[in-house]
Amino acid sequence: MIRSLHIKNLATIEDIELSLKEGFIILTGETGAGKSIIIDGIRLIMGEKSSADMVRTGEKETSVEAVFPYHQMMADFKDIFPEAGEEMLVQRRVSEQGTGKAYINGILFPNKKLKEMGGNLIDIYGQNDHVFLLNLVYQLNYLDDYAAANPLKKDVARTAQELKKLTKEKKELETKEREREQRLDFLEFQIKEIEKAKLVRGEEEDLGQTRNILKNAEKIGTLVDRALDISYDQENSISTLLAQLQSALSGLVDFDKTFKEADEAISQFSITIGELSDFLIKFKEKQETAPEKLEEIEERLSQIEKLKRKYGNSIDEILAYLEKAKKEYEDLSTSQEKLAGLEEEIEEKFKEYTTRAEKLSSLRKKSAARLEKETEKEISLLGMKKARFKIKIDSILPSPDTMDRVKETGTEEVEFLISPNPGEEMRPLRKIASGGELSRVMLALKTIGREEEALKTLIFDEIDSGIGGKTAEFVAQKLRKLSGHHQVICITHLPQIASFAVHHYKIDKKVEKERTFTTVKKLSFEERVTEIARLLAGSRITETTLKSAREMLSHNLGQDPGR
Repeated sequence: MIRSLHIKNLATIEDIELSLKEGFIILTGETGAGKSIIIDGIRLIMGEKSSADMVRTGEKETSVEAVFPYHQMMADFKDIFPEAGEEMLVQRRVSEQGTGKAYINGILFPNKKLKEMGGNLIDIYGQNDHVFLLNLVYQLNYLDDYAAANPLKKDVARTAQELKKLTKEKKELETKEREREQRLDFLEFQIKEIEKAKLVRGEEEDLGQTRNILKNAEKIGTLVDRALDISYDQENSISTLLAQLQSALSGLVDFDKTFKEADEAISQFSITIGELSDFLIKFKEKQETAPEKLEEIEERLSQIEKLKRKYGNSIDEILAYLEKAKKEYEDLSTSQEKLAGLEEEIEEKFKEYTTRAEKLSSLRKKSAARLEKETEKEISLLGMKKARFKIKIDSILPSPDTMDRVKETGTEEVEFLISPNPGEEMRPLRKIASGGELSRVMLALKTIGREEEALKTLIFDEIDSGIGGKTAEFVAQKLRKLSGHHQVICITHLPQIASFAVHHYKIDKKVEKERTFTTVKKLSFEERVTEIARLLAGSRITETTLKSAREMLSHNLGQDPGR
């Protein structure tokens, strides 16, 4: 529901602000006073198209602001809306060039999204005014709400989703199946090529290190020979000198035991030098086979590099690719069995879908017959006595060969048809010529319906067109009943309807200094008496008219006339 509405610089409106309540709200005023301009402002809040001629002459911008309570219907937009219980501010601004911007709680918001959201907050019932007329999904949803079919509908939707998932999996498998043999041969070649190489993690680094040594064999050999000369081969090598030093220290030990520790240290050092000499000798012997060894290493590294160009940037990546290829090979090898299993699963799921969809279809058709009778009865009371109402149901039955026809909403397409007058053919609701007739049909549907929705704002325009007397009373009673569940705003020229409203606003137009101004005022009880008297008698208001207006208002409100 709309809690407050602020319109600035829209056509003849300079600046008005309305605080609106729940229940039944009436807007009255002389023809041309600007009632429709207020509705145009609400349309802007709903994301409807804007234009430059909306901006008040001499002003640079039109702005409309509305405050709504947060409710569960906004769950799809929960990322940008406040928590439940708080208010939501919607703003729309239109420049003198006709361009505009929308804001939710001060945050810039796409107008396309605003239009999508607007249908969850407000319904405007007038000629070609509402998505209910243009989008057949809304009419199908209305029938399902009326039929209490939503639990079954959810089962159908879930089954359809599962069936689509299985069908997609089957198509992917069939595509692979056509390439299966070729792919299997290719994978087999890749697997054998990698396995034949017998790669070892880390070997590339070890081979690179060995290759570096072999490529520098001459320089390394010179350094090794020099090290051997110093440590072992020369007459005055470290080994020889250490032996002489150890002999001298051993002799000294006989005279002074403190030399024993030094003698043992030199002995250990001699062992270390001996081990180093052995390592150098063995290293030198290995280097003698360098040309052959280097050739083997180069070939191995070349083989690894070739595999890296095909399968990865390292041995680890190549081995990971090998595991992936083995898994795909295994899957393809068993794909025919999987395909057969999928076909059986799809067949069972399709039977499940058709069974549930047929139950939903039967429920819809039975409920449609009841809804047709109820609607005709209701619109008859609302002044369309000879009108006929029909729900057209087209069933689109899928088959195992036409899985693309499987829909989450079931097998039906629904459209509401009406013939307002005898002799006229049944036509879709959106093609009704009279806005008043359309508003009354929508009032009837809203009164009958069991829509699972939170408190909305329902705006009825032209609903009093072509009616009066007892019919007008029926319309007013239906509007007030509907206002028990929604905020109902109605523009009317009929006193019978105006007198049933809980809240009454009067729209006036005045000219000051050659500028036109539209104003809005909420009426007190006495002011309502005068306004209803005007609706009854026009400008010639008498005491008798005022008395009739007071009695009508008091009776229809069911309250003390002085209230």
